[in-house]
Amino acid sequence: MITSKIPNVGISVFETVTGLSNKHNAINLAQGFPDFNCSNEIIELAHKYMLQGKNQYAPLAGVPALRNIIAAKTKLLYGKQYNSDTEITVTAGATQAIYTAITTFIQENDEVIIFEPAYDSYAPAIKINGGKPIHVALKAPEYTIDWAELNQMITARTRMIIINTPHNPTGAILQKSDLEKLAKLISGSNIIVLSDEVYEHIVFDENVHVSAASIPLLADRTIVVSSFGKTLHITGWKVGYMLAPENLTKELRKTHQFQVFTVNTPAQYAIAEYLQNQANYTDLSAFYKKKRDYLCSLLENTQFEFVPAKGTYFQLVDYSELSKEKDMAVVKRMITEVGVALIPVSEFYQTKNDKKILRLCFAKNDEVLKNAVERLTEFKF
Repeated sequence: MITSKIPNVGISVFETVTGLSNKHNAINLAQGFPDFNCSNEIIELAHKYMLQGKNQYAPLAGVPALRNIIAAKTKLLYGKQYNSDTEITVTAGATQAIYTAITTFIQENDEVIIFEPAYDSYAPAIKINGGKPIHVALKAPEYTIDWAELNQMITARTRMIIINTPHNPTGAILQKSDLEKLAKLISGSNIIVLSDEVYEHIVFDENVHVSAASIPLLADRTIVVSSFGKTLHITGWKVGYMLAPENLTKELRKTHQFQVFTVNTPAQYAIAEYLQNQANYTDLSAFYKKKRDYLCSLLENTQFEFVPAKGTYFQLVDYSELSKEKDMAVVKRMITEVGVALIPVSEFYQTKNDKKILRLCFAKNDEVLKNAVERLTEFKF
């Protein structure tokens, strides 16, 4: 029998839930993408560069104009100056960047620590490359790292630690003190940090995004990954990037060239010009805060317990006081009975840890959110 490197990995929960949602014509709050379009300006810019003939391969590292604007943005926000020629690489979205980083540095029997609940691409990428995912649970309800537990999980085989802030699926964020603790914990080791920061521009209230790039002792051994998909409402364009010290970038590009080699050329030029207006990314938190607040005001009329998300465009809701029914079963019934699709958070755990919590995406038009929550109020636990 012919098997793959990950024979026990099936179709993702997102495919399963979306397929069921489409079958029943449900409102889909499961997948993490907007139901509204990006700005006409960035579309027109892409068209402009297509007409200018920017339709052939871009440089392996990315279009210089885009790498320069990424360097300027990072310096402005986090105080870290990356060399646009030797320390910034444009990728085909953040998931490719994550896979590239893991493929480049993880070898047979290396251990990689990931915090659960975790984005579902981490563990499969580790396993494909012969590594071993080491799962460390974040501590609810704030979903914080237990630093004493993390210290105990680090071994001589630990090669990488993956962090994600703002965090998908919980909406939690890491504080500066967290990153300083991490830097101290791995000081003197050969451990690499992979920092998934795709929601860097979506934080709320008094919170700020603290990038690993802003902590000098951490930046020296960290691969920071981000994406324009979440920031500019262009998830389908699949353009992201990696920031890393020159010694790490040199190795990353060796892998990158044999995975995709280069990334959509006119899109890169369009994004580079669009980002010259800083408001196109600095205003994003205020935009999504209104949506989060609106959703939470609607949820007040439901039976769910919830704590407003600190970042991302996801909101968790807790039904543990209402039912002991498994979260996946609840999700399927919600789709078929009231026509709303959510995601069961148990699917973000290796052990399918079911705490009766569901994730909603609020990157949707207000009328869609209103309609969805009205339907959820009719659901019978």
